[in-house]
Amino acid sequence: MKQLLEQTGLFKVDIATSPPAGGDMENFMPDFATYNVVVLDYNGDSWPEQTKKAFVEYVKSGGGIVVYHAADNAFPEWKEFNEIIGLGGWGGRDEKWGPMIRFRDGKFVFDHSPGRAGSHPPKHEFQVVTRDREHPITKDLPEKWMHASDELYSEFRGPAKNLTVLATAYADPSQRGGTGEHEPVLFTIKYGKGRVFHDVFGHVGRRDSSLIPAMDCVGFIVTFQRGAEWAATGKVTQKVPED
Repeated sequence: MKQLLEQTGLFKVDIATSPPAGGDMENFMPDFATYNVVVLDYNGDSWPEQTKKAFVEYVKSGGGIVVYHAADNAFPEWKEFNEIIGLGGWGGRDEKWGPMIRFRDGKFVFDHSPGRAGSHPPKHEFQVVTRDREHPITKDLPEKWMHASDELYSEFRGPAKNLTVLATAYADPSQRGGTGEHEPVLFTIKYGKGRVFHDVFGHVGRRDSSLIPAMDCVGFIVTFQRGAEWAATGKVTQKVPED
């Protein structure tokens, strides 16, 4: 991800690494306020209260956030975090965390039916449909495009406040665990003055080699780079490649 951001010429990237699982988190306090955008690639132990407060204040005050893949599994009991990410999965989340977003008759609606939050079929290629073609992140993207083999996160739930769905993907029931629904895969959230870009793509497993289809996909790269620029500045200057 560092390489993908830096190759745009727009970002200088620092990496904050938390202690190992079960380690002492007391001194894990990244200086969020130093940065225009924070990319979350974290699904681990709870942060110290001081760090959580600083993070919320950063976003409220206009800081940008990119929620990358399994970062939306993190912190299920942290109310403000769930509001910032809009939708999340696993960690015991269910209908009490909020509704699912469903595409019905050409529009998005809330589904408050009971059930767990979070599932996905086995990794496979799937079609992505751009639902908002005027948003700076997705403007000039094709209406439909193929995403390389990846986990298609499904049945996410959350507060979904001030949330705009940019793209969906159909979770085909022919794939084991497919919901038969058009699942939100790219969306934005407004939290205070902050801009949040939530990107469910990009699964990297422990056994994956250096060739990772989900992250090598042009669609992932373009939306990740453009989403990070939008979260940081509110604008997108990068052009969509021809192919």
